[in-house]
Amino acid sequence: MKQAQPNALARSLWDFFHEYLPGLRGMSPHTIHSYRDTFVLLLRFLTATKHLDATTVDFAHLDPQTIIAYLTYLEEERHNQVTTRNVRLAAIHAFFRYVATRHPEWLEQAQRILGIPFKRTASQPIDYFEAEELQILLACIDRATAAGRRDYALLATMFNTGARVQEIVDVQVRDLQLSRPYQVRLAGKGRKVRYCPLWSQTAAVLQALCAERALAPDASAPVFLNQRGQPLTRFGVRYILAKYCAQATDTLPSLARKRLHPHSMRHSTAVHLLKSGVDLVSISHWLGHASPNTTNRYAILDLEMKRAAIAQAQPPHADEQTPPTWKTDPSLLAWLEAL
Repeated sequence: MKQAQPNALARSLWDFFHEYLPGLRGMSPHTIHSYRDTFVLLLRFLTATKHLDATTVDFAHLDPQTIIAYLTYLEEERHNQVTTRNVRLAAIHAFFRYVATRHPEWLEQAQRILGIPFKRTASQPIDYFEAEELQILLACIDRATAAGRRDYALLATMFNTGARVQEIVDVQVRDLQLSRPYQVRLAGKGRKVRYCPLWSQTAAVLQALCAERALAPDASAPVFLNQRGQPLTRFGVRYILAKYCAQATDTLPSLARKRLHPHSMRHSTAVHLLKSGVDLVSISHWLGHASPNTTNRYAILDLEMKRAAIAQAQPPHADEQTPPTWKTDPSLLAWLEAL
């Protein structure tokens, strides 16, 4: 029996994931996995809505209307945020830019899909832990247990370094330098490596954690493990943080009004450094931002601190004639004209 040959889409997806992304582009495994998840969801969407077998899906089935319907499905049925929707679209765009150079017969369709715009997202306020909130959060951890000692070390290291959650779960024992100068090696986005200094208190906590597991300083073992002895995942970190946030809310109800997640710890680090007088360029290097423009959003918080300070100070002309207020002037129009 003659073996069925893969169609154009199947061949392109194979080349895209096995040769183009890792070989020519040098993409990190995390980026490749994100792109993979996009197409897994897309194929499942097509098999469910068009009643197709995944092995028969070809370029003809991937018209712009179908891609837009898929993006709508992500938002409305899977309840993904707009940012997640845009990440999925970025993966599709990357694939069809590749297709445009390999399959000229599908160039027009690729151009039409590349014309699908990213959806604008509403600017959300940056939620972070205030110093008091973080102290109460850490105080909720029962350090008499092995899990509690791990959780304390995890959250303390996250705040110290401002590391992304994937960076922190990837840290191995050999990445730690727990003798002076204390520091940790972090592998960030785009395989960029940076070294982040550690406070002596953080180094002591990590040293105790490694000693408890009898780990050699050059061990190639993850620092943070789950209850099954496997490397802690991003979802595990989210669960741990959410658990202690819920406990801390009983003492500090203000936490309930914030959307806190592992990345909030990274924001907390940036704000703490900013309030301590560290310049934005240094914070950018500390956090591993590709561009200082990403760090500039934290400057808004600095401006708010300045506004709060100037609101408490009296101007030198405070004794001069003060414009009337709407409470003292019965005429709203007169009050506006006097401003």
